[in-house]
Amino acid sequence: MVLTALGGALGALSRLPVGRSEEAWNAFRRAPLTIPLAGYVIGAIVAFPFLLIGAPVTTFLGIGVPLLTAAVLYVALVYFLTGISHVDGLADLADGAATYGTAEERLDVMADPATGAAGTLAVSVVVVALAFGAFGLVSAGVGPAIPFAVALCAEVSAKTGMATLVCFGEAAHEGLGSQLVESSDWRSAVPVATAAVPVLFLAPIRGGPTLLATLLAGPAVALALLAWSRRELGGVTGDVLGAANELGRVVAIHAGVVAWTLF
Repeated sequence: MVLTALGGALGALSRLPVGRSEEAWNAFRRAPLTIPLAGYVIGAIVAFPFLLIGAPVTTFLGIGVPLLTAAVLYVALVYFLTGISHVDGLADLADGAATYGTAEERLDVMADPATGAAGTLAVSVVVVALAFGAFGLVSAGVGPAIPFAVALCAEVSAKTGMATLVCFGEAAHEGLGSQLVESSDWRSAVPVATAAVPVLFLAPIRGGPTLLATLLAGPAVALALLAWSRRELGGVTGDVLGAANELGRVVAIHAGVVAWTLF
């Protein structure tokens, strides 16, 4: 059952060719702990370029990957593997946030397939911020282990943020988001946290505070979005979930960079 739900999570949260059946989707929406579990898989894949920095095989062959190239490959893999559905949610939410009016008027703007200036700006800022965060990781001069661990942890953090919204949020309207939000409640938060915490053991002792800051960033972003969406939208939507993923990832990456610099 858990494997079926995990397949559904990977199918919903990435472009991996798994979990596309109705059975997998139904199992996934009833098991929010699979959201951070999917973050481990997705995170390991997108963080792989960082392992090529000074890796023994690449050093031996004389084809070590330049730092900037590793950072760019990471960003490219993120969006290649996860697609644009969450990015679209971020754009829609930004357009809604820039709208003055009632919750219904904001939701109408968010449902418009056209992307406005606010959405375009938000996506541009997030992508650029992610690229700078990735370069901050590789320019710290710590080899491949810490950048890989932080990037993987950032994905788990972002997905834990999404799961936080699923566990504590209320649906603003019927839709894709409501199928997740209405299938869980606050009691599901315990297994979600249990699934996310093991990522902290990826780092050496000195990297502990770095990964802790990285992991906490996603849920912190999600709680801020939850408060805003309750006030301005009347609840959580699929766009809010997507925005939590995109914002959670970039904030988590920068939290990791800052924590490593300070500690």
